[in-house]
Amino acid sequence: MADGPLSGIVVVDLTRVLAGPYCTMVLADLGARVIKVETPKTGDDSRHIGPFIEGKSAYFMSLNRGKESIALNLKDDADRRIFEDLLARADVLVENYRPGVMEKLGYGWEALHERFPRLIYAAASGFGHTGPYKTRPAYDMVVQAMGGIMSITGQPGGPPTRVGSSIGDITAGMFAAIGVNAALYRRTASGEGMKIDVAMLDCQIAILENAIARYAATGVAPGPLGARHPSITPFAAFRAQDGYIVIAAGNNGLFERLCEVLGRPDLVQDPDFATNDLRCQNVDRLAREMEFTLGGGTVAAWMEKLEAAGVPCGPINNVEQALHDPHVRARNMVVKVDDPVTGTLEIAGNPIKLSAYADPPSRGPVPDLDGGRQAILDWLAGG
Repeated sequence: MADGPLSGIVVVDLTRVLAGPYCTMVLADLGARVIKVETPKTGDDSRHIGPFIEGKSAYFMSLNRGKESIALNLKDDADRRIFEDLLARADVLVENYRPGVMEKLGYGWEALHERFPRLIYAAASGFGHTGPYKTRPAYDMVVQAMGGIMSITGQPGGPPTRVGSSIGDITAGMFAAIGVNAALYRRTASGEGMKIDVAMLDCQIAILENAIARYAATGVAPGPLGARHPSITPFAAFRAQDGYIVIAAGNNGLFERLCEVLGRPDLVQDPDFATNDLRCQNVDRLAREMEFTLGGGTVAAWMEKLEAAGVPCGPINNVEQALHDPHVRARNMVVKVDDPVTGTLEIAGNPIKLSAYADPPSRGPVPDLDGGRQAILDWLAGG
């Protein structure tokens, strides 16, 4: 277990695949003890999702390091007793079943709150525990599609495009972790747990940010714009001699500095580019003018000049380049997990840096299915 502000908090993790495990991974990184309850024989579905290293799922490993595993059949009386003993000692239960499943098992919120009033119950599901869609199944791409994010992603006139990371699941996991921390804080005063109901679709609506404002202001549904900002210009990816560079000149002062670096004072003097609103109206012409000049130099050369002038900019890295970026490494955002079967695996670090706690370069081991059974049972027996 990591040392952190949640040290001493016990989380029973009844989740699988991504949204729930991401939530409990965040809690584990913050110091909580996470006991993962898995289905006997098969375990978490993601144990069977590739890529595989020496027969082990790297996908599963990336989300479940630092946790413990116990296999329990919640329809078996003996295993139910163990599960209930866990709940009696736990601070938090996290589950991501479809609504109604926990009630069928006898472990819905009302039943658990009556028996374990201090227990915090966090549920992450596709559509939440209320509303007309509550019983529907969902995966990441389903809520990306329904929540509008795919309609503003990709190139104008292109086909629907999924965001490259599973933000439908990940945002639900993050919002659930935020809810858990808020509930833990409230419990210090009230002494009572609460239910946290997080829907993946809700989370997609929550991150639409200015797309909602643009629709509210114009009555027109926004569409995809490729690699540019919808309401700030120039704020996009521009072609240089050997590739693309992102330039984000978010105000008039930065635009003037950018034009100085480009050696294009005429752009500052052009009445079509006098304000951000005018630059947005004339975005295509400005992009052509900029790329005419940027084409005379390499990405690296322009980066050096723009950085010296204080103009926000960056290269477009692939995953390999991003993981080997010296700043990313200096921030400890690539950490190691040592496994006796797979060897050392590099995974994403914890982006929450806390002044009172160390940020170690490695994380706890990935649990084998039911690998923590004896230690967990001994802990329960110890009272």
